[in-house]
Amino acid sequence: MNIFSSFFKKKHKKINITKIFAPITGNIIDIEKVPDIVFSDKIVGDGIAIDPKENLIVSPVDGFIGKIFETNHAFSIKTENNIELFVHFGIDTVNLKGKGFKRKFNFIKNNLNIVKKGEIIIELDLDFLKKNTKSILTPVVISNIEKITKFKKYVGRVIAGIDPILKIYN
Repeated sequence: MNIFSSFFKKKHKKINITKIFAPITGNIIDIEKVPDIVFSDKIVGDGIAIDPKENLIVSPVDGFIGKIFETNHAFSIKTENNIELFVHFGIDTVNLKGKGFKRKFNFIKNNLNIVKKGEIIIELDLDFLKKNTKSILTPVVISNIEKITKFKKYVGRVIAGIDPILKIYN
């Protein structure tokens, strides 16, 4: 290869494609329909919500758990290619002070906070939560949306840890 052919050779930026899977079984709902402006106005990020039909919240990706709230109603997770997600069960569920939620992910056993797609994070008492919360819609948002080139939102019924909900290009 001579100097001119290397000079004119296009430089292609590698695009990472990441699929985010359902953290809970249910039906995908538009994020704008969540009855909380923090989510519907995309203040904390963009994504989808799920109307849950089962009682387990699993990791939507292979990644690192950043934080599980003390009340176990929400957690943050980061992928290896730096996509930051926030999974939040229901609306105003923080007011329950942990009732209806049981943490399954153990930080002491897993001091690196590494989690695999489909690994159980939180178990829910779905019947209790349906009766005692404003909404059980579960937003899943990309919290560092400004770093994302584009993304696709899936629709329909999804199974936790199996079906994709978002496809991200960054």
